[in-house]
Amino acid sequence: MNEEPKDPLLLDHDADGIKELDNNLPSWWVWLFYICIAIAFAYMGYYHVLKMGPLQAEEYAAEAKAGDAIKNAALARFESELASLKPSADPQVLTNGLQTYQTLCAPCHRPDGGGLVGPNLCDTYWIHGSNYVDTVKIIVTGVPEKGMLTWRGVLKPSEIQAVASYIYTLRGSNPVDPKPSEDKAPAPVQMDFE
Repeated sequence: MNEEPKDPLLLDHDADGIKELDNNLPSWWVWLFYICIAIAFAYMGYYHVLKMGPLQAEEYAAEAKAGDAIKNAALARFESELASLKPSADPQVLTNGLQTYQTLCAPCHRPDGGGLVGPNLCDTYWIHGSNYVDTVKIIVTGVPEKGMLTWRGVLKPSEIQAVASYIYTLRGSNPVDPKPSEDKAPAPVQMDFE
């Protein structure tokens, strides 16, 4: 009987007729695997055991702190220049202000500025002052007792100035069915008890 020559890669393992090959991995792959293991141990030792380098959470906190410092400095500079601000007439600034207004302000003041939960921005009476600087201050500080959020730290100074400029253009417009002006006391309700 002639036996088939045995394949040197074929092992003596047999499971339901399936034979196992003994393929050795290429040496470059094995060395790459060992290098990865060495790097993992070095990483663990450097960052977790010896604590010589900052972890990702610490790096994020440091970068967030630096970013907050930059943002706070820009806001402080912006707020110190408030008295000299004038509304912009630049069409691009007004378009940006409209987009911000539609996203953040319209839910309370209506898209046309006629007022909903928030006051009417189109009439001549403004609760917190009617000049441009007053509008900017209200956007920056908000009116928490009335439910208006502060946008300090949320909007950039340029976005605040753009939305304030856009709101300033709403004054004197005539939206359909606006909220009544808040400078007038509501008319008393007459009750008939007969």
